[in-house]
Amino acid sequence: MQDRIEKTVEIAAPLARVWAAISDYKQFGEWFQVRLDQPFVAGGKSTGQMTVPGYEHLKWNATVVAIEPERRITFSWVTHAIDPDKDYTGEPETLCTFTLEPSGEGTRLTIVESGFSKLPAGVREEAFLRNEDGWSQQVQNVKTYAEG
Repeated sequence: MQDRIEKTVEIAAPLARVWAAISDYKQFGEWFQVRLDQPFVAGGKSTGQMTVPGYEHLKWNATVVAIEPERRITFSWVTHAIDPDKDYTGEPETLCTFTLEPSGEGTRLTIVESGFSKLPAGVREEAFLRNEDGWSQQVQNVKTYAEG
């Protein structure tokens, strides 16, 4: 069982444009399909409601760990929080890092989610497989959004 998911995508857009797409909570929400309640602030909570068809019953709840303008944003979350009636307080979290680099005339975005080995055995594999597929879709979503 792997501990991390890593996805890299080349985006034909300036770094500043891609940075806005991942660091502005409203823009992030458009391509990620989540309605967020407040701007991203390092050390702060990020809450909202998923808008992905079929998943609208799920809440978004993350902590913004770090923001390095036009370079990196990192947040943590309970990646297996898929039961809207369960309290996930105290559950182990994974760490999601979005890193930007100039690449030719565009931008290279790398998304890494790590920490799956800390998850309870009963959810670890399912969470990893679900997020592996999810991040494959999300890198395409952010590419389309930023290039649009």
